Amino acid sequence: MNQNRLLVTVVIVAIALLAVLSARDADAIPAFARKYQLSCSTCHAPFPRLKPYGEEFAARGFRMEDASKEPSRATFDVGDPLLKLSRDLPLAVRFDGWASWKEDAAAEYDFEWPWSLKLLSGGPIADHVSYYFYGILEQGESIKLEDTFMQFTSVFNLPVDLTVGQFQVSDPIFKRELRLERNDYAIFKMKIADVPTNLTYDRGLVLSWHAPAEIEVVFEAVNGNGIEPAENDNFDSNGYKNTALRLMRQFGPVRVGAFGYLGKIGRIEEGEDRVNKTEYIGPDLIVDLGEKWQLSACWLRRTDSDPYFGLGPIDVVTEGGFGELNYFPRGQDGRWAVSLLYNRVTTDDIFADEVENASVTLNYLLARNLRLSGEVEHDLNAESSRVSVGFITAF
Repeated sequence: MNQNRLLVTVVIVAIALLAVLSARDADAIPAFARKYQLSCSTCHAPFPRLKPYGEEFAARGFRMEDASKEPSRATFDVGDPLLKLSRDLPLAVRFDGWASWKEDAAAEYDFEWPWSLKLLSGGPIADHVSYYFYGILEQGESIKLEDTFMQFTSVFNLPVDLTVGQFQVSDPIFKRELRLERNDYAIFKMKIADVPTNLTYDRGLVLSWHAPAEIEVVFEAVNGNGIEPAENDNFDSNGYKNTALRLMRQFGPVRVGAFGYLGKIGRIEEGEDRVNKTEYIGPDLIVDLGEKWQLSACWLRRTDSDPYFGLGPIDVVTEGGFGELNYFPRGQDGRWAVSLLYNRVTTDDIFADEVENASVTLNYLLARNLRLSGEVEHDLNAESSRVSVGFITAF
């Protein structure tokens, strides 16, 4: 980067920082905080990253553990015990925007706001039944639905929860929507050749068993072809269902997990039925190092038996993962957070680019629901960098 480019980059970053820093603290708070009249920090540290309390709140279907703490003002008394009618529809908005410098891009300097706008809603419908959804406008595209599901907790009074709808297959491992970086978890997004399967959004069901001794078992059954629009009244035209199993055990501050996935996608090529078999397997780890440090890591091996459906190589192997380190200088309820993320994914796919990148992200809370974020990401394969500064707010 020559001196002129460096000077322009610094000026853009400074202007964006001043614009956000001069904004007034947001007064509005998201839907659940409004309902229970609690600070966002009760569940988030910082938002959207969840504390254990926030994870438990979501797992209960967005309700308090003690039913007596559910605000009576939240529902109408209509004289019918089978109807819990909410007084207000719980709505929240998330708005993300960035200004960036991208090395070797056609337009090096880019104002990327709004990058995404989400309209979210969720909450209880009946005892042990809840819902959650959000619509998103992203990168200038028209609105679409991503997470959209019904959740049934304590099914048959057992420690088993059922979720039906569309969700991210990777959620039981790490929730992409809760990360603090703009950079993403590359191994979850990777698609191979002509196979639509990956570990992001899909339609299906999830069964979660909260076993004794800090053990959790999660079973997923999904279509395997993402959340594209229906064709001929069918979301799934394969005739196959893909399944996944996730095992997790908590050992004090250490969470150890293992994930396995098995699926099939079929296609007719030149009059012949071809079937690709996709498998994932691998471990993951989270270590809480006191209140200020958290280390996360995930590694997965993916194999595809016939991803070109007879028109290319067979037995394609893709493997890789990420390591993430979060640092909270003043504790998890403080205003500052620093995140380091490293991705590496290798593949035999002749059409896919291998991934190796690293990023450093600095976050500062202007308010509990307004976060300023600056990130430097370097692509080690392309030898190019991206500098981003922006904001993430929810209200």
